Amino acid sequence: MKTMANYRNILIAISAMLMLSLSAKAQVGQPYIHDPSTIMECDGKYYTFGTGGGGLISEDGWTWKSGAVRPGGGAAPDAIKIGDRYLVAYGNSGGGLGGGHNAHIFTMWSKSLDPQSADFKFSEPTEVASSDGYEDNDAIDPGLLLDPTTGRLWLSYGTYFGNIRLVELDPKTGQRVEGNKPVNIAIDCEATDLMYRDGWYYLLGTHGTCCDGVNSTYNIVVGRSRTVTGPYMDNVGRTMFEGGGRMVINAGDSAVGPGHFGRRIIDEGVEVMSCHYEADFNRSGRSVLAIRPLLWKKGWPMAGERFKEGTYAIESERRGYALELSVDFVRMMTKQQPFFRIDPKEPVVSLPEQQLSDVIGTWPKGDIRVRIGDYMFRPHQLWTITAVPDAGGYLGGPYYKITIKGTERALAATAEKEVGTVPQFTGAPEQLWRIEQLTDGTYRIMPKVIPSHPGLNTRYVLYSAGDSNPTLALYDFNSDNSKWNFR
Repeated sequence: MKTMANYRNILIAISAMLMLSLSAKAQVGQPYIHDPSTIMECDGKYYTFGTGGGGLISEDGWTWKSGAVRPGGGAAPDAIKIGDRYLVAYGNSGGGLGGGHNAHIFTMWSKSLDPQSADFKFSEPTEVASSDGYEDNDAIDPGLLLDPTTGRLWLSYGTYFGNIRLVELDPKTGQRVEGNKPVNIAIDCEATDLMYRDGWYYLLGTHGTCCDGVNSTYNIVVGRSRTVTGPYMDNVGRTMFEGGGRMVINAGDSAVGPGHFGRRIIDEGVEVMSCHYEADFNRSGRSVLAIRPLLWKKGWPMAGERFKEGTYAIESERRGYALELSVDFVRMMTKQQPFFRIDPKEPVVSLPEQQLSDVIGTWPKGDIRVRIGDYMFRPHQLWTITAVPDAGGYLGGPYYKITIKGTERALAATAEKEVGTVPQFTGAPEQLWRIEQLTDGTYRIMPKVIPSHPGLNTRYVLYSAGDSNPTLALYDFNSDNSKWNFR
């Protein structure tokens, strides 16, 4: 019996470790969806719709469950907010379903996406595009763009069965602009989406094969143009009519087949992309929602990396100095002699690194302030960062605890809008941290709560006020003081 009990305890421990690993790598809860729309926020909740009429809801952007409602059924919807209303576009039939490409795209409106809201009521669907099954187009997989420079509304659509097309819609009605004819803008992709940034229009297309589980080869590529109608070219000058497209995201982290791009701007310099993975190896090969940081490199979008738990030096972008405890520097006692007196024939040996046990006895027992200093890979500079599964999250990530390696001494925000450490991690909200990769590849680190300052946590970040002085201050993407790196 004792052996069985031990065995059960081992299984429980392993299960907990697996769940923690999953939580650090991918959305948690039940993020099962295929062909997700761009993620929408409505009344403090997040929504995404998928093929089949349903979708997912999240209270915090990290933990997802089914429950979103979208009438009309069909496939591969997209969504956009215009004014105080939400416009949803979706395809009906096509895609080879039932053996044909006779397809139709519809749009409909609702003032709310919350099925429990009194404002939740979708309008009757309006057809905005179609294909007859014989022409070189398949009218499914819509993507919406409201041009921020002109206020004009555009819809891209199509699959491998012919051309990707672009039509203009009326942003007031969601209907096709009268007399507007479709423009062919790409081939050899599907599930397209459009976005605008810094004078460029970007066409995101899903390339490869779908719907084949772990053997799906889906990936997302991009081209750009100075005009919304194209031509869209990649980084080596190929048009998307020639099979061009620069890679944005492909398989990785035990998941294959990323497709159906969506973009959300969270803050200046803070963007995320959404898609689905055709098969997540850690979830029985099911199709799941994925949210990744969206980076920009030389004017091109690319998926950032999910932050991975581990032990790091936390370095200020301002100068490259490392975050550390404000404790006395403990010298290492080794044999030293001038370099010019060293016998080159003397045997070379490895020196042990300074250990926590060598120095922890010299540290104060209570709260300890932090500073920024020269990195020496010493114990007071090594931080273990771990997801806290029960603490909730934000769009694309969980909250983390940040502790000195080998201890429970935790980084914490203070009521004075400063930052320090407490002797023991308790799970208090001021000890939880939001870690987001910025569009330039650096990171911002935000407390979940700043005591006595409700709401300030949404604007304040860990900040390098000087070469040696960390604090909490207003986030500014244009200042290196707001940015950090992990190594």
